[in-house]
Amino acid sequence: MSTVLLIRHGLTAMTGPVLAGWTPAVDLDDRGREQARTLAERLAQLPLAAIVASPLERCQQTAAALRERRDVDVRTDERIGECRYGDWTGQELKKLAKDPLWRVVQAHPSAVTFPGGESLREVQCRAVSAVREWNATLGSEATYAIVSHGDVIKAVVADALGMHLDLFQRIVVDPCSLSVVRYTGLRPFLTRLNDTGGGVGDLLPPKRRSRGRRSGGYDAAVGGGAGASS
Repeated sequence: MSTVLLIRHGLTAMTGPVLAGWTPAVDLDDRGREQARTLAERLAQLPLAAIVASPLERCQQTAAALRERRDVDVRTDERIGECRYGDWTGQELKKLAKDPLWRVVQAHPSAVTFPGGESLREVQCRAVSAVREWNATLGSEATYAIVSHGDVIKAVVADALGMHLDLFQRIVVDPCSLSVVRYTGLRPFLTRLNDTGGGVGDLLPPKRRSRGRRSGGYDAAVGGGAGASS
């Protein structure tokens, strides 16, 4: 049962007002670096078989914060990189919202191919393929992190839930949030979504969770629920 921690990169100066896409040299800002440090502290107790990151700087920097607390290299996989928005890249969202294609992106995303870019169907296909391949490479008992982007993570989550891509805009993935999917031989299970706070003891391997309970109720001590925001 592979456990995948899907982590969106932390905040940047572009997050919110601008569709950054593959704009080069978009770094985490002070808020984003603090988010990454806080998340790294939360996850420090979890043994990770790998940290896989989008090649874009904001994801590499978020992944580097996770790597500081463990002896695991950051591996780069372009398949979990941001959607290639083509002509929309670097544009202000308030301007894009006036484009007729914007409504299609919101209501019928499976029909969208961005002008000069790729389709959201292609994004989901490449990202899900990457997750499945890493599951096979790292093994069924592995817990590992993928550091990626909002639309990419939403597409992976939609696939895990068996949802049509046209419903993926109903999913919220905030900056530096944690979403978790456990992949079994039968089907995936979404165990967390858009988690931005709280304990992670339930994500420890079963043997470690059992030791914690014997030594004084570890699960209860760290808190049982995810502090999801939307």
